[in-house]
Amino acid sequence: MTGARAPTPVVSVVIPAKNAAAYIGETIASALAQADVAEVIVVDDGSTDDTVAIVQAIRDPRLRLIKNDASGVSAARNLGARGARGDWLMFLDADDRLRPDAVTTLLTAATTAPRAVLVYGDYNTIDSAGRPIGRRGLLKGRQKPSGNVLERLAAGNFIVNGGIMLVHSDAFRATGGFDISLRYCEDWHCWCRLAALGEFAYVPKLLLDYRLHTANTMNAAVRTPQDFFPAVARVFDDELILGKLPSDAAPRLRQAAEIHLVTYAATQAVRFGRYRQALDYLGMVGRRSPKAMPRAAAKIALSYFGI
Repeated sequence: MTGARAPTPVVSVVIPAKNAAAYIGETIASALAQADVAEVIVVDDGSTDDTVAIVQAIRDPRLRLIKNDASGVSAARNLGARGARGDWLMFLDADDRLRPDAVTTLLTAATTAPRAVLVYGDYNTIDSAGRPIGRRGLLKGRQKPSGNVLERLAAGNFIVNGGIMLVHSDAFRATGGFDISLRYCEDWHCWCRLAALGEFAYVPKLLLDYRLHTANTMNAAVRTPQDFFPAVARVFDDELILGKLPSDAAPRLRQAAEIHLVTYAATQAVRFGRYRQALDYLGMVGRRSPKAMPRAAAKIALSYFGI
């Protein structure tokens, strides 16, 4: 029909959940409050608390519950994505909270970037009670990469959290989804594969409240750079990724990725007051590249202030 408007693309929000009873209700509510969300798919990954009962008590036709067999977060996300009907996918963690109009903001950005397979924004941190504790709002006007981002992304994950993005469902399925063999940084590997397929678009807005609480901070506290290095090996052994990188770029980018992850480990050490450990990790950066020391030290210092 002449003059008919194209239908608004719809979004499927996939929430993997395991023993998330403390926060899952708030997380689901934040997703269902978004315009253009066609469905919210909670994939229970073998919870032993009240997670399932809380989800089942929510009466909304857009909410679906799928049972997984405790196969891990990557398998849970993949399972949810396989059953999703939306044009776009969002992978929201079960303890985080979307800000109002987050999805609309991302869809609007997608209309100005028709070649983008992934559209993303930024986040701030909250505590277990939902109180703001991060200061990322001080970084007003900060720009992250758009367009062909593969080289930048291979050098280090600047996206961090799946709840700040929309991924085109066809592109996600074309990548094969998350690699279930990776324990850490499986999201970075997946984003790199997506970047090998198409463009990304960045919108400079805080779209997500990323919750820091006892369970996830205890997990983060025990991680070391060595935990992350298997993902580095996977990224730089991936034929799809390597095929889209300049032929001589892989060694340089691999070193940058290792430095990025060691620096990240140092910022986490600062967050938990382990300053000697942070200095040890800074020394690891220096042994890889003395030129990288000032930038790494600046990031570590900013993490002390919650930035």
